[in-house]
Amino acid sequence: MDNNKKTTIDITGMTCAACSNRIEKKLNKLDDVTAQVNITTEQATIDDHQGQYHTEDYVNEIQHLGYDVVKESVELTISGMTCAACSNRIEKVLNKIDGVINANVNLTTEQATVEYYRGVVNSDDFISKIQNLGYDAKVKEGQNQYSNKDKRLKKQLTKLVIAAILSIPLLATMLVHLFHMPLPSIFMNPWFQFILATPVQFIIGWQFYKGAYKNLKNGSANMDVLVALGTSAAYFYSIYEMFKWLNHTTQMPHLYFETSAVLITLILFGKYLETKAKTQTTNALGELLSLQAKEARVIKDNKEMMIPVKDVQVNDNILIKPGEKIPVDGIILKGTTSIDESMLTGESIPVDKQINDKVIGATINQNGAIVIQATQVGNDTALANIIKVVEQAQGSKAPIQRLADQISGYFVPTVIGIALLTFIIWITLVHFGEFEPALVAAISVLVIACPCSLGLATPTSIMVGTGRAAEKGILFKGGQYVEQAQNIDTIVLDKTGTITNGKPVVTDFEGDNETLQLLASAEYASEHPLAKAIVDYAQTNNINLINTDTFNALPGHGIEASVSQKQVLVGNRQLMTSNNVELSNHIESKMTDWESNGKTAMLIAINGVYQGLIAVADTIKDNAIESIRRLHDMNINVVMLTGDNDNTAQAIAKQVGIDRVIANVLPDEKSAHITQLQKEGKQVAMVGDGVNDAPALVTADIGIAMGTGTEVAIEAADITILGGDLSLLPKTLSISQLTMRNIRQNLIWAFGYNIAGIPIAALGLLAPWIAGAAMALSSVSVVTNALRLKRIIK
Repeated sequence: MDNNKKTTIDITGMTCAACSNRIEKKLNKLDDVTAQVNITTEQATIDDHQGQYHTEDYVNEIQHLGYDVVKESVELTISGMTCAACSNRIEKVLNKIDGVINANVNLTTEQATVEYYRGVVNSDDFISKIQNLGYDAKVKEGQNQYSNKDKRLKKQLTKLVIAAILSIPLLATMLVHLFHMPLPSIFMNPWFQFILATPVQFIIGWQFYKGAYKNLKNGSANMDVLVALGTSAAYFYSIYEMFKWLNHTTQMPHLYFETSAVLITLILFGKYLETKAKTQTTNALGELLSLQAKEARVIKDNKEMMIPVKDVQVNDNILIKPGEKIPVDGIILKGTTSIDESMLTGESIPVDKQINDKVIGATINQNGAIVIQATQVGNDTALANIIKVVEQAQGSKAPIQRLADQISGYFVPTVIGIALLTFIIWITLVHFGEFEPALVAAISVLVIACPCSLGLATPTSIMVGTGRAAEKGILFKGGQYVEQAQNIDTIVLDKTGTITNGKPVVTDFEGDNETLQLLASAEYASEHPLAKAIVDYAQTNNINLINTDTFNALPGHGIEASVSQKQVLVGNRQLMTSNNVELSNHIESKMTDWESNGKTAMLIAINGVYQGLIAVADTIKDNAIESIRRLHDMNINVVMLTGDNDNTAQAIAKQVGIDRVIANVLPDEKSAHITQLQKEGKQVAMVGDGVNDAPALVTADIGIAMGTGTEVAIEAADITILGGDLSLLPKTLSISQLTMRNIRQNLIWAFGYNIAGIPIAALGLLAPWIAGAAMALSSVSVVTNALRLKRIIK
């Protein structure tokens, strides 16, 4: 038997032939392996002659040498799943494929995300495996999935209506038995019931047989197996009774056609309500998608032309008129305007924009016409990335969900065993030799125990919670972060750009207009952020600037300039002392007072004589005090971690109500302080917006990036707050807590329902059709409870 197994792996990090030779030599040391590494194609072709190794073995060898293997991920849309057992089965099979790093299948979104080693396997391999299991799969096509759900919903409704029309007369026969209601004799005729029940059983209900066959063929069992077993038992026992009646061996046959038909109809009804409710959980993504502009007015060869947004290329020039949506991300080339960025930041006040300012796709141009140059198009735009993050969050699994999925995977076989045991006990002990009551009890057990609600309990809440959070401007990157965030007891805040606005402004000025004119004119030549704040302040006060004759920056002290033949000195005490500028006690006191409040105070001297004092500070955000108060109300410890000096940090902390301050921290030391807090037993969330915050964001239990910050910080974080609104920080923790509480409610209901329902059914206290109705409504109740989050999260 030929066990030879051939594998191709794409490798990154090779720079020369020596690299490929090292890897090749390393791989060839494995027993019965022949490897060739090509530096040009950056691929390794490996022949495992005994078929004894997995891709992970080769990857470990390559990584041990300091190189890496190219990883990719693909999202698949899967149809045909009916319960958690289906998604568990697919996930298990995909994870067994050699070359797959991790596969995650979500029943609610009907999607699979598969991460794999490029070159080893591809999407066609995954689709083939899924199809072999009896489900349909294809690479996700984006927006079409939402319209496809609407089509499936209409198809389900059609089947439900037909089933209901055929089942209602059969349901009426139950009323005869229960309440002795008069009905036309034809309703009790076996042939009449047979004609009505058969299309429901084998045409409308064919989906259950098909699903059951595919699952049993692959060695698993799902909800379809339970439904097919239960309804078939009722239907074929009725056929048996009908033949007895035809052969005149019984006067009044005991028919259960109504049980099988009504069960299928009720299950379809539950599935329809469940699907309808589930479509509402994707509303957040649908609304985000609807924000996108459909067309763009591109300027080519001095001509304007309307083209679909998907055809816009990077560097295209686009004209946007007042009232129009900006189609893609870009930079303004011509014009000034104000833009409504509320869809991104939640801030209703329009933002003024001018040449060289960035604009974001899907925001609305309110005033002037502008021409922009496209910088990010298609899947690279800010909105596309937001949608991607939300989809990943909704498709990912929280740890609590994996536990529920594991239980669901064992549930169906266990239920079949309990149903069989129930039948045996009834026919041997309870009603010896009587087939009917034993069959009814067994059918009730099969139907009542369907674990649909258990499989839906977590993903529906995650979908609604993360979708609602996105509408508020909070992006969770995965369900696991929704779960982790509820445990946070300590929040570490960076100062600049997080607590403060990150933009220095003049807070105090003592001096006359002439002094301000000379000061601002001198600072105009400086590139320091504090200088820009002074210039902006002067211009706001309608001070005209004049040309500077000479300029000299004095690092650590200030500046020296000549303006209109006057010597201008701006800086600290040392600068004034070295230039023999006399300072009164009043000036010293005022300067000390400003500095104690976290301001940077600068002295101004003209021609060697003191003329004024100016203070610049990075002001705290408008909602910082209230946000930190709310965190304290939630029993969250708040810590400030900053590279600023201790005086400034303490002053800011005092203003906003932070008790613990860690100052004078170098960028590479921030993560060490996070680790120290974790060693103290704290569950730590780090909030930052700069490149220097990235290591700390990764080290923390939860990293939260302010959306106004750098892309590096946002990429390193687990949660992103769009627009930098600090008030969304307590809301983030609140959404996590509310979502997890909702999940626990769902799981308690789902477990409690099954645990209570099975013994009641086994005791014969539930008619099969009542069990079917209860099973259907249990799933609906779980999804409906999840949808409550849309109302609760405000």
